Amino acid sequence: MLVGLLFAIIAGTLVGIQNIFNSKVNEKAGSWMTTTLVLGLGFLASFILGLFFEGGQMFNLQEMKRWYWFSGLLGIGVVAGIVQAIRYLGPTFAISIVLTSQLGFAVLWDSLGWMGLEKVPFTWQQFLGVLVITAGVIVFKWSEGSKEKVNVITSKLDKKAEIS
Repeated sequence: MLVGLLFAIIAGTLVGIQNIFNSKVNEKAGSWMTTTLVLGLGFLASFILGLFFEGGQMFNLQEMKRWYWFSGLLGIGVVAGIVQAIRYLGPTFAISIVLTSQLGFAVLWDSLGWMGLEKVPFTWQQFLGVLVITAGVIVFKWSEGSKEKVNVITSKLDKKAEIS
């Protein structure tokens, strides 16, 4: 379990960093070029690393259902969607929404047994967990807005103090 937690933390860190890079590339290159660069370089790197670590076994796909082969196409929606969300919402708020959505849909798919997953019973603890995370995102966004209001009020008070 500890190894799984470590990999999850590393993956989360890398996703956060990648999204910041993606938003910076998007400022200069546009959404479709950003998506092309991200997925193209990801393909190239994973292909080379796959050959290095797995060799010819990498191409052993007989047991895989054909429709799973197209799951990589979802990456287009992931990258393009996150890049646009960051553009409109900022990195922290956009990623918090993405992660909340990801968790909510993972719980849904697990409980319904979709996509070949083993059906996991839906519990009130899972529901409560999703609600707590959603509430956290809302509180985070509200606190961000209140900081802006405090800054506006503070600058107005500073201007009045200068005039006096």
